[in-house]
Amino acid sequence: MSLMFNNASNNSVVVTPDNIQLWLAKYKTNGVDIGLPELLYYRSLSHLLNLRPSRDIAGALSGGDRSKIKGRGMEFDEARHYQPGDDIRSIDWRVTARTGKTHTKVFREERERPVFVFTDFTQSMYFGTTYLCKSVQAAHLASLITWNAIQRGDKVGGLIFNNNQDIELKPKAQAKNALALMQALVNIHEPRFEAIQIDTQGIFLQAVQRLQHLAKPGALVYLISDFNGLSDASMAVISNIARHCEVKAILVNDPMEISLPNSAVQQTLTITNGIERQQVNLGEAASNQKYQSQQASHFESIKQSFARYAIALRTVSSAYPIEQQLNQRDMGELL
Repeated sequence: MSLMFNNASNNSVVVTPDNIQLWLAKYKTNGVDIGLPELLYYRSLSHLLNLRPSRDIAGALSGGDRSKIKGRGMEFDEARHYQPGDDIRSIDWRVTARTGKTHTKVFREERERPVFVFTDFTQSMYFGTTYLCKSVQAAHLASLITWNAIQRGDKVGGLIFNNNQDIELKPKAQAKNALALMQALVNIHEPRFEAIQIDTQGIFLQAVQRLQHLAKPGALVYLISDFNGLSDASMAVISNIARHCEVKAILVNDPMEISLPNSAVQQTLTITNGIERQQVNLGEAASNQKYQSQQASHFESIKQSFARYAIALRTVSSAYPIEQQLNQRDMGELL
C-alpha cells in the first residue's frame, strides 16, 4: 500500500514500504522513539522557519519585532531633537538645558522575545500509520521551532507533558537551554506505556493553565497537539493567553484520522487505543463515507474553536517530514 500527499510546492510525495527506511535513516528516527540525534538534526534546518510575528500584530516589544502588547522598551538609546508628536514625557531635560534646544529620549526596545513551545505527549499522540507517530512529529516540530528561536537570538522555553507528568523550562536565549529542551522531550516521551482510561480534557486543561502562568506578555506561543483534549474550559484559558501573546496552534494528525485506507476487497479491521476495541469496514463505500464525515466534523470543530478567538491553526501531517511540508516560497509560512 502507498499513500500520496501533496506538499506546498505541489510536488507529489510518495511514501512506500520500499523507501520508508531511507526516509527514517535520513532523519535519524525509527518513527516511534525519539532521541537526541534526530532532534539535533533540525538545527541544520532551522533556516526553513520564519518566526517573525504576524503583520497584523500591533504595538512593539522587541526591536523590529511586532507584538500584541503596546509599550516602550526601557533601555535608553539616544537623545535627539524634539519633533512634533513626540511624547512630552520623554523630553530629556538635562540635554535640553545644556544645549538650549528641546531634546527627547529615544528608547531601544528589548530585542529578545520569549518563544514558548507547548508539546502534547498524551495518550492519543502515540499513533501513526505511515511515517512517524504523531508524538514523534510533534517532537520534531518542537525541535525545529526551538533551534530557529535560538538562531534568531530569542529566548526559548517550553512546557512538555504526558499522561502523568510535565516539564517546564523557563525561557533563555542560550543554546544549552535548547539542549535542555531536547533532552526533556526525550525524557518525557513514552511510546510504550500501559494504556489506561484517562481524563484527557482535564490533563490538557491543567497544562494550558500552567502555560498561562509561564507565558509572559509579548511571547510567541506554539501549541503542538492533536487537540483531542481540547474543551471549552481549556479554550477559554488559551484565549486569555492570546490576549497578551501571539499564539499559533499546530494540529498534528495522521492520514488514517482523515479517511480509511483504500481496499479493493471488503474486510474488517480491528483498531484499538489500548483500552477499547472498534471494528471498521474497509472497502465499503458507505462506511468509509461515514467515517470520513465524522472525522471532518471533528477537525472542523477544533478549527472553529480557534477561529472564534482569531488564533492561527495549521495542520502538520505525521505522514512525511516537516521539511517537505514547509512552503519553500515563503520560508515557514506553514507555521
